[in-house]
Formats: sequence, structure tokens, C-alpha cells
Amino acid sequence: MDVKCRRLEGKVAVVTASTQGIGLAIAERLGLEGAAVVISSRKQKNVDEAVEGLRAKGITVVGAVCHVSNAEQRKHLIGTAVKNFGHIDIVVSNAAANPSVDSILEMKESVLDKLWDINVKASILLLQDAAPHLRKGSSVILISSIAGYNPDAALTMYGVTKTALFGLTKALATEMGPNTRVNCIAPGFVPTRFAGFLTTNETIRNELIERSILKRLGSVEDMASAAAFLASDDSSFITAETIVVAGGTQSRL
Repeated sequence: MDVKCRRLEGKVAVVTASTQGIGLAIAERLGLEGAAVVISSRKQKNVDEAVEGLRAKGITVVGAVCHVSNAEQRKHLIGTAVKNFGHIDIVVSNAAANPSVDSILEMKESVLDKLWDINVKASILLLQDAAPHLRKGSSVILISSIAGYNPDAALTMYGVTKTALFGLTKALATEMGPNTRVNCIAPGFVPTRFAGFLTTNETIRNELIERSILKRLGSVEDMASAAAFLASDDSSFITAETIVVAGGTQSRL
């Protein structure tokens, strides 16, 4: 990717779940625009490989193992950013889970707990740790989903947790303003490993494409572009908003 604009020079970004898919694309784009990036994953091997790949592209990056439901690992991730760079300007909360395709009324309590813990509560707890280190003019970006508007059959409770992020965005924007802006991105369907059970099924894939006015699935680069905009001063008067990046797929609660 040829990114000539370096809107994020001198800024420090923390991106969770960022060694593959949308998270990695966001970390790369922020880095190419000049930010120092702190990436994370549940596995050290994934962190090491992603750091190596990003450094090969000239990006200033460090990594940390972080399962977002683990309090010590969350604190370590924020500590890694502060230890290496002194402060934080951008937090992208991207980690998510969808451990079951059961209907809501058939879903086990342990699965419900995991969905809420990772998809909603972890973002709150991560920001509790990060908030003291955020500089004036900082930006928080929560990654939701088009499923927050339209929970598909295999994504029912996952979709509900992603709907919750719309409300969380507005609540946090009020609490964290005026020094920190808080916004949300609702990606459409992107052929990543996370969404592979949908996008690799030809019938389902075609149905998803038909829902889009642009008649295609999204790309990780589409999501990274939106994140870079929200992280930059180009969006300095935008907060408490959700940007839907889904090619015109219906998005109304």
C-alpha cells in the first residue's frame, strides 16, 4: 500500500487482536501514516511474526501477548506502550469472539459470558487502564460489525454484543470528551479467517454481496482506511459516531 500522507506522525497507537485480518490491516495503516504501533495477540508466535512483517515495511512497532479478558495481560499491553513510547494517542479495540452459532434461547450461559466479556466488557476495562495515559486530542475507536444492525442467524448473540458497542461509543464519548474522541466502525462482511465460515460458503457469500449496493464484500484495507481517518485530526470534530463501512448494506436499528 502506497500511503504518502503521514497524518499520524508522532502519535502512538494500541491495537488489540492485531496480528491478522482487520486488526493487522489497521495497525499497518496507522504505522504507514507515521504512528508508532503496539500490536497484540493471544499467542507470542503471532505477535513475533506480525512485528517482523510490520518492521520490514518501515513501521515503528512493538508487540505484546494479550488476551483481552485477562486483566494482567491488558495492563501489560498498556504498560508496553507507555514503557516504549511514554504515552498513548490512539486505542483501537478490535478483539472479538463468536464461539457459537446457537440461537440465543439455546445458548449456554458460559458462551453468553464469553461473548459479553470479550466483545463488550474487555473494551471498557482496556480503556480504564489506558485512560490515564491518553493525551489531549486522542482517539478511541471501537470495532463493531454490520451484524450489530442485522444479526444473521449464525451471529445472533454476537450481533447483540456488537449493538451494545454503538451505545458504549456514545456513553464513552460523553465521559472522555473533550480531550478524547470516541467513535465506532461497523465493518461489513470481509473475507477474513474470523468470518470465513460465512464468506467461504458460495451461497452465503453471494447473498452477502447482493445486500451491498456496491456488489462486493469489504476488504481489510477498507476498514483500515476508516480507522486511519478516525484516528487522525481530519476527524477532529467527529465523536460519538458509528461509521458503517459496508458498501451500502442496510444499517438501521
